[in-house]
Amino acid sequence: MSPHPGNARGAHPDKRTLRRKFLAVRNTLPMNDVRKTELVLAERAFEVPEVAEARTVAAYVSVGGEPGTAPLLDALRARGTRVLLPVLLPDNDLDWGTYEGPSSLVDVQHPGRMALLEPGGERLGPDAVTAADVVLLPGLAVDARGMRLGRGGGSYDRVLARLEAAGAHPALVVLLYDAEVVEHLPMEAHDKAVHAVVTPSGARRFT
Repeated sequence: MSPHPGNARGAHPDKRTLRRKFLAVRNTLPMNDVRKTELVLAERAFEVPEVAEARTVAAYVSVGGEPGTAPLLDALRARGTRVLLPVLLPDNDLDWGTYEGPSSLVDVQHPGRMALLEPGGERLGPDAVTAADVVLLPGLAVDARGMRLGRGGGSYDRVLARLEAAGAHPALVVLLYDAEVVEHLPMEAHDKAVHAVVTPSGARRFT
């Protein structure tokens, strides 16, 4: 999701530079490669035991050159997993709805942002994410400590804070391309490490 222009989160200058770098690479990826990658990721994700065993997964619909999530959403649903998808609110927070297949998604144009595919059914409220066994986080990179570089909008910082406040401890998993797993990323006080990353080469856990 695009950064919120009035949000101070993600303002770290090194992070801004890195975001531009990783986004520039993604923007050059042929769509055929993106589609091939999403099929591989749909298999690799189940190498993370928490994903394979989850009753509820909070996920997201990928956009542009992001590692694709569509086949994974359908694979989870085919296994009987309840899949929650985000709905972007005007203040950049996230509500949630249930994924009921591709036909349940609606194309929503948010002012000042790219169009997003969102669940068209009942809104479950921002706290619905606290029931998830796994939360799939969008990101641009992750380092050897599991620190994630997000898009800078702050939506998922709110999700992580909400999980912490509720005493919920789902597995946090990020989907990336292989070259987006790096040795070190800048870290800020509110940043939280993920538990695992899934790339076309396989799943990697962090301690």
